[in-house]
Amino acid sequence: QVELVESGGGLVQAGGSLTLSCAAAAVISRPYTRAWYRQVPGKQRELVASLTSDGTSIYVDSVKGRFTISGDNVPSSVFLQMDSLKPEDTAVYYCHFKSLAIESWGRGSQVTVSS
Repeated sequence: QVELVESGGGLVQAGGSLTLSCAAAAVISRPYTRAWYRQVPGKQRELVASLTSDGTSIYVDSVKGRFTISGDNVPSSVFLQMDSLKPEDTAVYYCHFKSLAIESWGRGSQVTVSS
């Protein structure tokens, strides 16, 4: 496992923006997929967006056009730019890295969007 350190959560009004960051404590060898998930109490953790080490990205329909995932390979990191935030985006957001050798989760960052 590789430790993932998240930052950037917080409280924002609807329509505002936040950027989440996640850095791995060690360089992760390609190929790998990095992603952001989110979870609200009583519901399953859901995939928000993912980005492979060759640059392919996917998004859940509810965030398309509002969120952008990006990352660096050295150091191994992933970012989530969240624009036009809605109250329904309120959740704990987790970063996730998976390669042939490791699978790691961040500890989670609370994002709260007020109406």
